[in-house]
Amino acid sequence: MKLNSLINLIQKSICSCTFLLIILNIICVAPNSSNAFPIYAQQAYESPREATGRIVCANCHLAQKPVEIEAPQSVLPNTVFETIVKIPYDSSAKQILGNGSKGGLNVGAVVILPEGFKLAPANRLSTELKEKTKNLYIQPYSAKQDNILVIGPIPGDKNREIVFPILSPDPAKDKKAHFFKYPIYVGGNRGRGQLYPTGDKSNNNVVTALSSGKVNKIEVLEKGGFVVHVTNSNNIESTQKISPGLELKVKEGDTVQLDQALNSDPNVGGFGQNETEIVLQSPNRIKGMIVFFFASVLAQIFFVLKKKQFEKVQAAEMNF
Repeated sequence: MKLNSLINLIQKSICSCTFLLIILNIICVAPNSSNAFPIYAQQAYESPREATGRIVCANCHLAQKPVEIEAPQSVLPNTVFETIVKIPYDSSAKQILGNGSKGGLNVGAVVILPEGFKLAPANRLSTELKEKTKNLYIQPYSAKQDNILVIGPIPGDKNREIVFPILSPDPAKDKKAHFFKYPIYVGGNRGRGQLYPTGDKSNNNVVTALSSGKVNKIEVLEKGGFVVHVTNSNNIESTQKISPGLELKVKEGDTVQLDQALNSDPNVGGFGQNETEIVLQSPNRIKGMIVFFFASVLAQIFFVLKKKQFEKVQAAEMNF
């Protein structure tokens, strides 16, 4: 009996240790969840570009801002080239953060390449390109869409120009690739969005009055922010909470209208999209063009020499 009890105790101890090791492995190995863009888009949308041509980042970043893209007009197959996304904004601008404080703007970008084009591997990058992409974590949009690249959020003060190292496909090895002209679509945002993918508003918004009436009280909250009390003509009071960090535009005793802004617009960022074209050039076409130009120049030279010879013969006959 004692031997059986000892065996049972050992088995229970082994099971407990195994379970503990499994739990520790899950805690240490499992990736931390992130709520930062462009993770939002990657989780909510199968493709970042809708059928209308709009990039889905515009669904959360409501303000429209410019974005620029620089890419070569043509590239050869199986070569590495750089595409530069420029996200300009006022360096003195400060955005309201989730806790209500002010901070610098973050930026992010998405580049939608033609099928077959993808992020260049590190061993194909030149020393200059490695320096330009240092500390930039560019990733594919999904495992099935390695031709779509995303980055962000990253500090905007040092990354107004983001360099994407791209590897062009080789039609001889990739049946989907062809020597053709292709479009490249790009989207770039700066600052926080006004909406979450769930449809909920962030604190980076204008808060509007729920009803027309008179502001009879503005309550200052201990943790920051305000509660605005508005009484309408029927003596019915409505309350509107203003998040910490937002600046009020109204004061007690003011008369407001329905949907009137109660605070200044805190949004200093926004989203923009652009596009360009790139040609996957065949080396044989370039060789053929060079041969054609060389033959044309050579023919012109022989034509001039023949003309000179004919003029000499003609002049000799006239003298004779």
